[in-house]
Amino acid sequence: MDIALEAVQLGKRYGRRWALQGCSFRLPAGGIVGLVGPNGAGKSTLLHLAVGLLRPDAGDVRVFGRSPYDDPAVLPDIGFVAQDTPLYRDFTAAELVQLGGRMNARWDAALARERLGQLGIPPKLPVGKLSGGQRAQVALALALAKRPRLLLLDEPVASLDPLARREFLQSLMGSVTDSGTTVLLSSHLIADLERACDHLLVLRASRVRLAGAVDDLVATHRQLVGPRHDGEPIAGVGAVVRARHTERQSTLLARVDGVVDPDWTVHDVTLEDVILAYLGDGETDTTRTDWEVPA
Repeated sequence: MDIALEAVQLGKRYGRRWALQGCSFRLPAGGIVGLVGPNGAGKSTLLHLAVGLLRPDAGDVRVFGRSPYDDPAVLPDIGFVAQDTPLYRDFTAAELVQLGGRMNARWDAALARERLGQLGIPPKLPVGKLSGGQRAQVALALALAKRPRLLLLDEPVASLDPLARREFLQSLMGSVTDSGTTVLLSSHLIADLERACDHLLVLRASRVRLAGAVDDLVATHRQLVGPRHDGEPIAGVGAVVRARHTERQSTLLARVDGVVDPDWTVHDVTLEDVILAYLGDGETDTTRTDWEVPA
């Protein structure tokens, strides 16, 4: 199996604060990988490390086996659309396509023009006058025209309305099918990830909490309802991710690895259930004592 992106104990520090720490994962080539986590979890830092804009302070990150920071030869294989979809706002879309051809060795101008034409993007209007959805589509078309093997997208649909968001994701999925490009898509919108992604990476408090194929993650987690649980082992349960309790009953979201104790009622879960359980596991970068006023 080809590995598109790999991190081994990856870390990045700003001053004394670790924005990313002990981050390890391997993402297979092909398909769309969802990157999810709360604000400040390290998602943008991870993407900037993966595209070579930042140097790691610990560990290593590799794109198709090469360091994006130390080996410029891998950069043509990487496409990147930053969170605010930065474009030269006084340039028209046609001018940006022409500019891309002067800056990229294997530029596919015909692909960009065809995509933008299909989407009805006006070629001669400055992109600063386009809608947010149109600008996002221009940024995606330019990134795809680079013919990257790995495409990194940092919250590309966060500011779009539902219709523009759906059109963007449909366009993205069609492009991946046609080109075989691997996509790492950062988003807070779990419903979009469930619809578009076949692999998932969850960050919380600067660390990887969960990684794997979406189907496998959903298949190996269940909601259990049963007698009050005080931490004792449960047959068939590998780990309890989240627990809610009443005086006599507990509701658990758990990773299962066998036949569950019949004292527990077992329910299927959605991808959203799994993601929210790992995001809400209680660990944060700060604690209540950080806000206490000295006596």
